[in-house]
Amino acid sequence: MEREIINRVANSPLITIDLEDFYHSGERIEYDIAENLFQGLILREKDFREFIKEHDWEQYSGKNINIICSADAIVPTWAYMLLTSKLEGLANMIVMGDKELLEYALFKQALGRINLQDYADRPVVIKGCGDLPLSDALYVEITRLLKPVVKSIMYGEPCSTVPVYKKVRKPKA
Repeated sequence: MEREIINRVANSPLITIDLEDFYHSGERIEYDIAENLFQGLILREKDFREFIKEHDWEQYSGKNINIICSADAIVPTWAYMLLTSKLEGLANMIVMGDKELLEYALFKQALGRINLQDYADRPVVIKGCGDLPLSDALYVEITRLLKPVVKSIMYGEPCSTVPVYKKVRKPKA
């Protein structure tokens, strides 16, 4: 007598979210404003404005840019603003900070497009393993977004999860 094997995970109401599905595949470029410093120490406004005017900004079209200054120099705020004003409208994403901040900003933008009602009162599993090194901040963000609407949040794989949150049922009056 052979018993049919039933895949209870496949038949469950669980929704699995793989954060890698929200990965923006566009090219990432780190722009180091230190390259614009005079003698590696100071930013001269006249020289920087000339650079801004003459530089080929089209090369950044559609790219994801993080702006840094690797030199131990004081860079005036307006310099970052000038740089951003040239990149805005060309680049897909611009952030002031390291590559990790850029990744977070890209994911946060993508997660902001989720229709949360698709997950209303449903048990959700946030997939834990993958090919991309995802920051813990992304898991915090998806938890923050989902908690108000879902029935429960789990972390891991549907066959082996760690409970994170479960909505408390209010007793009927």
